[in-house]
Amino acid sequence: MAQSLFSVTAASRQYDEAIEHKINQKTKPLGALGQLESLAMQIARVQYSRESELSHTLVNRTESSLSATHLPLSITQPTMLVFAADHGIAAYGVSIAPSEVTTQMVHNFMQGGAAINVFCRQMGFDLHVIDCGMLQPISESTGVINQRLGAGTYAMHLQAAMSTAQVHQGFALAKQLVTRHVKAGCNILALGEMGIGNTSAASAVMAALLHVDVDLCVGRGTGIDDVTLIKKSQLINQAIELHRTKLTSVEAILAHLGGFEIVQMTGAILAAAEQKIIVLIDGFIATAAALVAVKLAPQSSDYLVFAHESHEQGHKLMLQQLQATPLLSLGLRLGEGTGAALALPLLQAAVNFYNQMASFKEAGINNVV
Repeated sequence: MAQSLFSVTAASRQYDEAIEHKINQKTKPLGALGQLESLAMQIARVQYSRESELSHTLVNRTESSLSATHLPLSITQPTMLVFAADHGIAAYGVSIAPSEVTTQMVHNFMQGGAAINVFCRQMGFDLHVIDCGMLQPISESTGVINQRLGAGTYAMHLQAAMSTAQVHQGFALAKQLVTRHVKAGCNILALGEMGIGNTSAASAVMAALLHVDVDLCVGRGTGIDDVTLIKKSQLINQAIELHRTKLTSVEAILAHLGGFEIVQMTGAILAAAEQKIIVLIDGFIATAAALVAVKLAPQSSDYLVFAHESHEQGHKLMLQQLQATPLLSLGLRLGEGTGAALALPLLQAAVNFYNQMASFKEAGINNVV
């Protein structure tokens, strides 16, 4: 289904030589801006690929090598999508908070009082909150986008979290949402989430996709104690064992172990990659969705920027598996997209030095080794 709904192609490498030359000719020692240079390379590669696909102005390699360096990079209408959903496993004591907190926090989002609101206002993100399937729906009059796949998933250690049809529906809804934002001018998409119990779902999906022990994937989430951590691991192990013979595909893993918000974040990543725009990935849960997306469409990795390494235990391992170097390491474990929001100034810095920093020739600096 994902392969038929999304057509993801790799970002073109044909402009790499020109991009690298432009970066290297800036008034600095080679590589002196560190990770900002690789970030500028990635953004340029993606944006020139999109420009080429849309306008066909960069026709051949010779022309592209001359033209690509003169096309300015841009960040337009950066958009934060926060996907909210509830999880059946939360009723079995895997979190410090009950599922009702998901809806309460979404109310807080809509009133502008959460950390993600503060950071989005500060950084200039356009924030949208999507109800993917909370236990208690919120009126659309609040501004919440209704993309409900159900009233929370089933408890994955007792039965499949959702049906394959719900996975497909989630993908389609996410694609429609992303397409609307891209058509409106967004070229940087950031993803966040809210959902009590969603670190359990992300851990289960991670363990099944990577074929690693659950204990390497499970962390303390919102701050559970040792007893609760043991119980959380036991229930996730129980879930994987229950469905083991059915975990035969990526979509089957999502259906049996995932969450509605993880499904829709996966769909959003694939849709953004199809549209050739950068996606800023937040923490542990969003990275689990990124892992799913890359398993479904390996080329989607070209479009992913990982904002930070969270405090959640399994996040570092997932980042290693994705060969991802996060931009920040602040010990964050809040979710909501907060780490992704905080990383936007680094993307802006990469774009601005690429566009505005003088070359040695322009600055009249000679004899630089």
